[in-house]
Amino acid sequence: MFNEVKKSIQWGEETLTLETGKVARQADGSVIATLGETSVMANVTFAKAPKPGQDFFPLTVHYQEKYYAAGKVPGGFFKREARPSEKETLTARLIDRPCRPLFVEGFKNEVLVMCTVLSHDLVNEPDIVAMIAASAALTISGVPFMGPIAGARVGFVDGDYVLNPEVDDMTKLRDNPEQRLDLVVAGTKDAVMMVESEAYELTEAEMLGAVKFGHEQMQPVIDLIIDLAEAAAKPPFDFQPPQYGDLYAKVKAAGEEQMRAAFAIKDKQERTNAISAARDAVKATLSEEELENPNLGSAFKKLESSILRGDIIAGGARIDGRDRTTVRPIVSEVGLLPRTHGSSLFTRGETQALVVTTLGTGEDEQIIDALHGNFRSNFLLHYNFPPYSVGEVGRVGSPGRREIGHGKLAWRALQAVLPAATDFPYTIRLVSEITESNGSSSMATVCGSSLAMMDAGVPLKAPVAGVAMGLILEDDGKYAVLTDILGDEDHLGDMDFKVAGTSDGITSLQMDIKVAGITPEIMEQALAQAKDGRMHILGEMSKSITSAGEFSAHAPRIETMQIPTDKIREVIGSGGKVIREIVETSGAKVDINDDGVIKIASANGEAIQKAYDMIYSIVAEPEEGKIYTGKVVKLVDFGAFVNFFGKRDGLVHVSQIANKRLNHPSDLLKEGQEVKVKLLGFDDRGKVRLGMKMVDQETGEEIAPEAKKEDAE
Repeated sequence: MFNEVKKSIQWGEETLTLETGKVARQADGSVIATLGETSVMANVTFAKAPKPGQDFFPLTVHYQEKYYAAGKVPGGFFKREARPSEKETLTARLIDRPCRPLFVEGFKNEVLVMCTVLSHDLVNEPDIVAMIAASAALTISGVPFMGPIAGARVGFVDGDYVLNPEVDDMTKLRDNPEQRLDLVVAGTKDAVMMVESEAYELTEAEMLGAVKFGHEQMQPVIDLIIDLAEAAAKPPFDFQPPQYGDLYAKVKAAGEEQMRAAFAIKDKQERTNAISAARDAVKATLSEEELENPNLGSAFKKLESSILRGDIIAGGARIDGRDRTTVRPIVSEVGLLPRTHGSSLFTRGETQALVVTTLGTGEDEQIIDALHGNFRSNFLLHYNFPPYSVGEVGRVGSPGRREIGHGKLAWRALQAVLPAATDFPYTIRLVSEITESNGSSSMATVCGSSLAMMDAGVPLKAPVAGVAMGLILEDDGKYAVLTDILGDEDHLGDMDFKVAGTSDGITSLQMDIKVAGITPEIMEQALAQAKDGRMHILGEMSKSITSAGEFSAHAPRIETMQIPTDKIREVIGSGGKVIREIVETSGAKVDINDDGVIKIASANGEAIQKAYDMIYSIVAEPEEGKIYTGKVVKLVDFGAFVNFFGKRDGLVHVSQIANKRLNHPSDLLKEGQEVKVKLLGFDDRGKVRLGMKMVDQETGEEIAPEAKKEDAE
């Protein structure tokens, strides 16, 4: 009944298995990849003809984590998986980016890739397994895909690279000082296609070494996919690449001169309008049949690409007049918004980010429900890209994949320089509003976020800057690496290479390659050129602010205190009664974690101190020999009971009340009276013994022995 094919290899510490032919047999390609006990099923389907008039390649990648994979029931009211989580969206992008450039040029049939996590052993991350499964499913489906690709995760511990570190090592990199890198690399047999990373100030050489290591380690996986395809691949789909005929020649003859003049305009909006006018002029010369040719859009792109790329390779200026290494003019400003906790406006050429920092308490931490368990995040970064930023009219909705991906890239770039939670116990939320865009807005977000946090008083270890690099690579091997690329250079170029970091090293690197054949030499030059650009940008940023500024008067103040874990129950009280009383009485917010760390937050310093004192009186132990202020709660024949430390009472024996004989404590004391007492010690049963006669009741100071003797006489 089944024509099952299964192939396995030993990969690192685990066995990697690919199997097909048993499940989802109606899909064009279906593969279940298993690493350890983590299994992901990838299914590929594609339309056998493009939609009429389609002028782009409609590839859609979905990645789904099913809670049953880890033996969990989803949270919420509906108890089923709903909209994609941030992790699912980012993983879908991770798979899409290296696969998309490998489809045959001109293929515009709709392709759907669906990856479903079926089992998760809580050791092996499913994202790499999903990428391998998707590549294998595409390779055997018959779709014109020039793969296969494979992926690998690389860690860096004590100077050594680690293949596919365990989930626990990578979940919260900031809390694991030994692990300095989380890098995912994807590529073909001969070339690296994609890199995504988060690092702790690694050098350019260390990052390049990690990329090379990952590419080497994925080679057995590529061989395994080819082995599977040789046994189970479907016949190749009969696809004929589009034939331009004389269409491109006509477009070039009619529009090259006007298009070249349009690309010479430095202002983005004027250049865009001129390019649009050039297109319209070309269309006016074409026949109706040529206007309906689905390859017309590709012909225009080919012409635009040849103009932009040819001029740069020939050594000419870029479209905005710069040379290959110059960064556009930068203006950095901080403290723009009066009521926010921190704000900045970072402008680089025609790209601008308005970034706002908000400081919150432990209540504001994000609770993340993941397959490997729930955890909290106290650092949030949200990126918004409205249509007006590029002068367009468009629909505004919930954040899309691009917004989530760009925000996460900036998050990765900044996490390495954040202060430890014990030193700065705030939840930090950054919001980047992209107000103009022509070139990397994600790197502008990195720069603006660094400035906004310093403006808010966040003690960063060092400022972070980012720069986007581009590449023009011709068939004859000639190439040009470009610093701080424009939108058109990204669109018509061969590489989008983003590098962020401090003056000491790289904190994040993201690379997307649109062509095969990027050599280590090209990557090395791009990293070196990016370092120069980063240093220049850091210098420009320092003109506005260099370190943490004054704390905003509108931000909450947070004090922390550590209590013994066996005292947590006493502070909380039965049903939360005690902690509610502390909050209501003091007016401060109080958060307690399982380790006994208490955060007390309020904009009012007196409220924080009051809450602190109330908690201290519950958890602290009274010290023998110390003087306390207390209140008489009960008088008896043999002495007075005094409440002197929180809810603790002690006995002042009648002989310890004064330096003279008393018939009854009521001779000097009455209930409710405030008195100063010294803790003399504890009796055999643990009862507290207090004394008053050795303490000056007015000053609270202990009376010298000579003074006591004089009083007695």
